[in-house]
Amino acid sequence: MLGVERPDSGSVLLHGTPWEDLARSGNRAARRSVQMIYQDPLSSFDPRHTVGRIIGEALLAADVPRAARAARISELLGLVRLGTDEQQRRPIELSGGQRQRVAIARALAAEPEILICDEPVSALDVSVQAQILDLLADLQQEFSLSYLFISHDLGVIHHIADTVLVMKDGAVVESGPIDRVFLEPEQAYTRELLGAIPQLPTPLFSTKEQVPS
Repeated sequence: MLGVERPDSGSVLLHGTPWEDLARSGNRAARRSVQMIYQDPLSSFDPRHTVGRIIGEALLAADVPRAARAARISELLGLVRLGTDEQQRRPIELSGGQRQRVAIARALAAEPEILICDEPVSALDVSVQAQILDLLADLQQEFSLSYLFISHDLGVIHHIADTVLVMKDGAVVESGPIDRVFLEPEQAYTRELLGAIPQLPTPLFSTKEQVPS
C-alpha cells in the first residue's frame, strides 16, 4: 500500500492514478498524502531521539519551514492529547499508549488524507486501546481522514470500520459494509472468524435478582 514493494498482481490507485506512477514521478505531495502508523512504535523510532526530534524530522520531510516547526510540534502533541513537556522525553521513557500517540502525531505531521494503521492497538491494554480508538475517531472527524485499518481483532474492526475486507492467504474472500458482513456473512471463512470471537459468559445474577452482599 505504501509502494515499498511492487504487487505481484493488481494495482493500487490514489484518486484514480496508479500509486507506482506517483512514486516514479517524484510527486512528494501525493506521497505525503498517505502515512503509516505501525504496530510497534518503539521499533519504528530512533531510540536516541527525543519526541520533539522524532516529530520534527517528520515536519522536515513534509517541507515545513524550520521557523514554524516548534509551534507545529506543540500543536501536534496537543492533537494527540500529550503535553509539550513530552518533547524532551525519549520513546523508552513513555508508556505504550503515549508512544502510539507520538506515532499518530508523527503521521499527522504531513497533513495526510489517508492513514494506514497496522495493528495500532494490538500491543496495548484494553483500556488504552479504547482511548487510542476514540482519539483516532476524533481525528477522523476533525481532519476528514480515511483509515485503512489492518487488524486481527474483529471487535476493534467492528468499532472503527465502515467497510471491511476479509482476507485469507493474501486474497480477499469477502467484503462489504461492516454490519452486513458481521451479521450476514456469506463465506464460511468469515463465519469461522466471527465464531471465534470470545463471548461474555451468562451473568451469575440478573438485574431482578438480589445480589448477595
